[in-house]
Amino acid sequence: MFYTDGKLQYPVRVEAPNPLFARALQQAIGGVEGEIRVAMQYMFQSFGARGPAKYRDMLLNTATEELGHIEMLATAVALNLEGAPLSFTEDVSSDAVAGAVLNGMDFRHILSTGLAALPSDANGVPFDASHVYASGNIAADMYANVTAESSGRALAVRLYNMTDDPGMKDMLSFLIARDTMHQQQWLAAIEDMGGSANLPIPNSFPQDEENQEFSYVYLGHMTDGSIPEGRWTSGASIDGKGSFTSEVSQPLGDKPSLAPARPDGGAQTGQISKSGMGGIAGAVEGAIERNI
Repeated sequence: MFYTDGKLQYPVRVEAPNPLFARALQQAIGGVEGEIRVAMQYMFQSFGARGPAKYRDMLLNTATEELGHIEMLATAVALNLEGAPLSFTEDVSSDAVAGAVLNGMDFRHILSTGLAALPSDANGVPFDASHVYASGNIAADMYANVTAESSGRALAVRLYNMTDDPGMKDMLSFLIARDTMHQQQWLAAIEDMGGSANLPIPNSFPQDEENQEFSYVYLGHMTDGSIPEGRWTSGASIDGKGSFTSEVSQPLGDKPSLAPARPDGGAQTGQISKSGMGGIAGAVEGAIERNI
């Protein structure tokens, strides 16, 4: 179950409403770096978590916190929209608030919500959960979470630098601090599970069943044969189970050879097997002939 007391996790105040900044804040709500994404990601990771209960509980608590961050940002959007025009007749392009429509305000803040937030990004694209990662592998999910919090913190820093409003800077400084903690939290969870012993993920798969010739070799694909040398090309691997090497990648397979198209597959006649051969049988025979 989920509970709320109706109060914000942190104060939200806007001293100078700015509808354009309201639009920018939408990215922190429904963008790929935003709070809906991480709330749903941690939620579904917790719902499917197997193993020690402490990881499920940690994820669920953080997911709940992220719901509170959505509430904060939605409140900030609404406060930034106060005084915005509701028609073109109100619009005066030289004024930040009254000129919001001509200056790039999101029309859906007028047309769809009556000056309130949307579950969408700064371009009005609805959140679609395509960047919600919940693999069922707790270590893989922790690494995905570090990435999510890193991109979210980068976004919050950019928003902080976009505004001069003291209230918005105060709110964003809080969100930036929480992103700091959450990055540390997920890294601490990885360490709690054994750190590099989690690698390669999933560590339940026996490495002697993978093609170990390629487990720790960096493959270069530059046309001049150069290799970008670094920590990843020599020395012990991060998991301590091998040593990095490097080489220019070479094709190990032949050009692919596919059977002719089926007559009933909508292809051109030049793609289809010999006349009189129908469907799969003709395609198979054609493939056999080509490989003899």
